Amino acid sequence: MESLLVLVGLIVLAIPVGIIFLIVSHIRLRRRVEQLEQDLRALGGDVSKTSDAPPQPEPRKPTEKPDKALKPAPWSKAQTPQPAAEQTPPAAVVFREDRFTALSNWLRENWFYVVSALSLALAGIFLVQYGVENGLLPPSARVIAALSFGVVLIVAGEVIRRRFGDDEASATAYLPSVFSGAGLVTLFGGILAARQLYDLIGPESALIAMVVVALLGLILGWFHGPLLAAVGLIGAFAAPFVVGGTSKDPGWLYAYFFVIAVLGLGIDTVRRWAWISVLTLFGAYAACLLLVLSSPLTEPYYLICVTALAVISIAIPIRRVWPDHEGAMISQIISRKTGDAWPEFPTRVAFGAVAVSSAILSVHWADSPAEFWLGVTLLAGLALGLMLWGRRAEALQDATILPALGLVWFVLMHGWDNGIVLRHFAETYAETAEADYPWVVTVLIILGGVISVTAAWRSMHAHKYAAGWAGAAAVFAPALAIALEVGWHPATVIGAYPWALHSIALGALMVIFAERFSRVDGDQRMRASLATLSALSCLTFACVIVLSSAALTIALVAMVVVAAVLDRKFNLPPMSWFIWAGVFTVTVRLVLNPGLDWAGTAAILEMTLVYAVATLGFLAGWLLIRSMNRPVATLLLESATWATGGILLSLLLERWLQSFGEGNATNSHWGLGLLAIIWLLLAFAQIQRFELGGKLNYARYLLAAFFAGHGLFRLVQTLVDANPLLNKVASPVLGLPLLNTLAVAYLLPALAVGLSVWRIHATPLWLKRASWGLSGGLTAVWLGLMIRHVWQGAAGMYEGNGVTQPELYTYTIALLVIGAVVFYQSLARRSDLMRKAGLAVIGLAVAKVFLIDIAGLGGLIRVFSLLALGLALAGLAWLNRWAQLRHSPHGPEPLDH
Repeated sequence: MESLLVLVGLIVLAIPVGIIFLIVSHIRLRRRVEQLEQDLRALGGDVSKTSDAPPQPEPRKPTEKPDKALKPAPWSKAQTPQPAAEQTPPAAVVFREDRFTALSNWLRENWFYVVSALSLALAGIFLVQYGVENGLLPPSARVIAALSFGVVLIVAGEVIRRRFGDDEASATAYLPSVFSGAGLVTLFGGILAARQLYDLIGPESALIAMVVVALLGLILGWFHGPLLAAVGLIGAFAAPFVVGGTSKDPGWLYAYFFVIAVLGLGIDTVRRWAWISVLTLFGAYAACLLLVLSSPLTEPYYLICVTALAVISIAIPIRRVWPDHEGAMISQIISRKTGDAWPEFPTRVAFGAVAVSSAILSVHWADSPAEFWLGVTLLAGLALGLMLWGRRAEALQDATILPALGLVWFVLMHGWDNGIVLRHFAETYAETAEADYPWVVTVLIILGGVISVTAAWRSMHAHKYAAGWAGAAAVFAPALAIALEVGWHPATVIGAYPWALHSIALGALMVIFAERFSRVDGDQRMRASLATLSALSCLTFACVIVLSSAALTIALVAMVVVAAVLDRKFNLPPMSWFIWAGVFTVTVRLVLNPGLDWAGTAAILEMTLVYAVATLGFLAGWLLIRSMNRPVATLLLESATWATGGILLSLLLERWLQSFGEGNATNSHWGLGLLAIIWLLLAFAQIQRFELGGKLNYARYLLAAFFAGHGLFRLVQTLVDANPLLNKVASPVLGLPLLNTLAVAYLLPALAVGLSVWRIHATPLWLKRASWGLSGGLTAVWLGLMIRHVWQGAAGMYEGNGVTQPELYTYTIALLVIGAVVFYQSLARRSDLMRKAGLAVIGLAVAKVFLIDIAGLGGLIRVFSLLALGLALAGLAWLNRWAQLRHSPHGPEPLDH
């Protein structure tokens, strides 16, 4: 039975060898026939009569050009990139439709080469496994047999290549690559089996042997076609998983995969097939991932390996120890215009590898403190390496942001996920208060500072994008500190003041950056402005850590004023960004968090101090920069000043009225009216900012609608639910006639709306008319309620108490006076709209007299009512006639004509 199995195995191994032998024999026979036909033509014979086969073309001389171009293979040499004016990507782009089409066509016509290479490679690998169960051959003999078989395949491939050629024009195309590629895979499989299956050699010897084989493959790859590289790479990456076996420490396989990656990139760096590099990196990352999934304890080796893959993907494709990638960056594709150059292939390979490695490093879970620090070190090292080692690589500048962001994300997520280093940090003083100071947060802040310093150094020496590097220097260290604050909460462990000192130290570092940049740049203030903004942000962050709620708001206002002072003193336009952020943050704190709820319960002096400082600070900032060309900051500060000042007055009035002990901001007409004023002022602040334009206007529209809707809702509550005229149990009216809470609830909102519309010239016409209508309606409501309060008092405001005759008469007089004033203004301003409004009010007074007063009044009051109406109408008729005579160019018309 064993002999039968051996025979079957030999037959299986002989099948691919037999196929190759038949192909080679057929090729030789075909060449002999072609030679005989040529000899026959030379003797003057007729080939068509002696053979039924179609005539064959004459073999071409090396100097002759072919009549028809050969059909390209999917791995033919990369073509010369098209001119930059073309909109198509360069020829080195791997993932193109024509590439996939060529690959599918080639596989359809030449699939037997692929099957042959696969069969030969598997034959070599299974040779070392043959007889494991039966013990037919000792392990050393199996390994020697596999290595010998691999050498035979490589020698056979070289013989065919030297004698018959390997280019696409020869009949033996791809055969040398098939043999040599399968031989390389067999050699790798034999070495892996010697180490992994039989433990015949140590990992050091295995690695040395694989390096030797890789060098051999590198040399062969430079002479053979890309099929050898593809077969060798795929087989080499798959060999460890096909060989199988167990190992106590399979971490050495990462070195093996790294060697194979160097082999693939090394071959392609000379031949420039491009897709071989992509295949190499894909196989390396995939093989490393499969290995770490099967053996999680090897994760540290995995992280080191993927970082090393990113490094060699930068250096090998350009064949430089110091990278010097030129051309466009990957990020420039986003804003690419017609005629702009595409990034070169080495740039794309390097960027992709750095992106993948940074993503792997940033999302991995650290099981131990050593693994956490390994991840931090690798990410920081990759970022620093791109800045220092890759300082000449202009096209890789944007790749630096990938490991930098990965480091911030890794630190943040380790805190959010309650990682082991965070747990140790949080438990520092759990058992004893005299424990040593935990340095983890401080070390991370120092590391962030080192990266920021390096970015500032790059900015100093950059030929392009110096401001971008300055921005990176200004942002990275504070961003890492914010990640620690959000994810780790260091103040709960080391205390607020020590943690705030870290932020202050970063602020001092940013001040140094600002001084250096200012000294170098002169009148060009961009880099100095960015560093100054970062310094202010660091100081603000320290205030957030240490100060109380009120003190923090005051500190933020002070930062806004300082930004305005710096802009005025040193002409720093980017300070407008900080002013914008500061105004937004302070407004949020004044309105939402801690907001109006805190203002209603805090001590009156503290509340007044916070809102007064905010108002005066915004006013001071506006006065400082209003003469400069800062339209955004100026408008923001002006609108914030008006809104904050109105909120302060409303809150002070509310707190004063609450001191009477009757009603509050929740259910009283005056409290709801004051809340409406606050929200309407915020809405008009956004309306004033409409003239800034831009895409942010959509956000301003939403904010204005939200604030206005909230204010109108409060007004509806004031007019209906809390109205003492309509609700018997509503809060009573406080104060004397004219000077009472009715004016607070209805007249003040009317004045706030009217003043805002009058002040903001950019208010849309429809909104302006609606606002004037709202203001007039609220004024009318206040006037009516004020008249009732004069005659009925606070106790008789409810409509169920009826209307007295003097009160009814006062309404008539008020309507007539209002109508007369509006009518007069219409004549003075020649406003047809106002004239119609005045006539409407007078008509309302006439209707009231004839429909209500005649029936409701008695005695002399009825007489006086009709007398007042008659005199008023006569006076208005005279006024109208006088205005017509004064302003009309024509003379008076006769009474009858």
